[in-house]
Amino acid sequence: MQPNGKVRWQILTLIFFATTINYIDRQIIGILKPFIANDLSWDEADYGYIVTAFQIAYAIGLVTTGRFIDKYGTRIGYVWAIVVWSIAGMAHAAARSVFSFAAVRFVLGIGESANFPAAVKGVAEWFPKKERALAAGLFNSGSTVGAILAPIMVTWITISFSWQWAFIFTGALGFVWVIFWLKYYQVPEKHPKITSKELEYIAQDDIEKSEEKPIKWVELLKYKQTVAICSTRFISDWVWWFFLFWIPDFLSKTHGVNIKEVVLPLITIYAISSIGGIGGGWISSNFIKRGKSIDYARKTTILLCALMILPVMLVSQMTNLWAAVGLISLAAAGHQGWASNIFTVVSDIYPKKAVGSMMGLSGFLGAIGGALSASFVGMLLDTTKSYFLIFLVASSVYLINWIILKVSIKEIKPLKL
Repeated sequence: MQPNGKVRWQILTLIFFATTINYIDRQIIGILKPFIANDLSWDEADYGYIVTAFQIAYAIGLVTTGRFIDKYGTRIGYVWAIVVWSIAGMAHAAARSVFSFAAVRFVLGIGESANFPAAVKGVAEWFPKKERALAAGLFNSGSTVGAILAPIMVTWITISFSWQWAFIFTGALGFVWVIFWLKYYQVPEKHPKITSKELEYIAQDDIEKSEEKPIKWVELLKYKQTVAICSTRFISDWVWWFFLFWIPDFLSKTHGVNIKEVVLPLITIYAISSIGGIGGGWISSNFIKRGKSIDYARKTTILLCALMILPVMLVSQMTNLWAAVGLISLAAAGHQGWASNIFTVVSDIYPKKAVGSMMGLSGFLGAIGGALSASFVGMLLDTTKSYFLIFLVASSVYLINWIILKVSIKEIKPLKL
């Protein structure tokens, strides 16, 4: 069956921009960390506690917001999320202590936690299975586009005005997005501009209705697929958080770059990671178009992405700035390709009524892993002054993930819940 109509791609564009804004608001503190730490006299442990506050809130939010989105729908869930995180982002401008920064980061984490459950549910509603990996890769690339735009915007605003205004300006972007989302988003069955052929194309391999009653996340725990996916996210999500919150500081302390000089390396890292996210989705989707099974497509692509991350173990030994940037870029691309496929595996296995809850549950455990690692990284850096052990562990966890998936999920196929 050939696609007819482009409404689904318009919807995906809105999801892409939401994810972009999500990461702009999230990334600011990592870029400004050397600047704010000097201004407010933070040490590494203080910063670790602030990051941990965000991660704990993100974990709590994922458990509750996934269920909320399944119950009230993608349209309302996304509005709620972006309003909360935008207000919290702007409130950073008023923070003056470790406690107040931790408090606003906590609220930011609650709001931002809803983005990926809502995005994955939106993709499950609007795309047939053979296009979902590509769609996930495209919207997930918004995270890297946000990470690319953040250093450009934040550096210019901070130099021109102050770091407080950087939080205010970027936080305001979310309110602009809400206007467009409310105007254009509906589920396919209710969208006024969708053609009958595009609706048929979207529903070609899925007879579920978007209005089905959602499943409680606790009910998902009895399935081994749930345990496998949650385990992989617990042991690897922290790596991306580490890249996001500590790489600017690593480049500053290890290679002596300042807030202006860090912009180009960060743009390079996240531009390449964006290619990895889209490429991971494209490779997986291309396998399926060539006649390979969904199981083969997802697991093979995940393995390729895991292999891309292995060389990052050497990055702390690099004396050349751009050699280090190259290894980090490769690992970031591998992670994004991995994430695109892990997100898609959720919609491959679980029905629409469970996608939001499953994303929330797995994301909760990923964020818990991130919270534990944030405090550990802060204390480790205060003690050892070295990033070697951190990069060594980061390089290996994705292969462990692949083994878990390979052994625990014999075949990626839909569950009947």
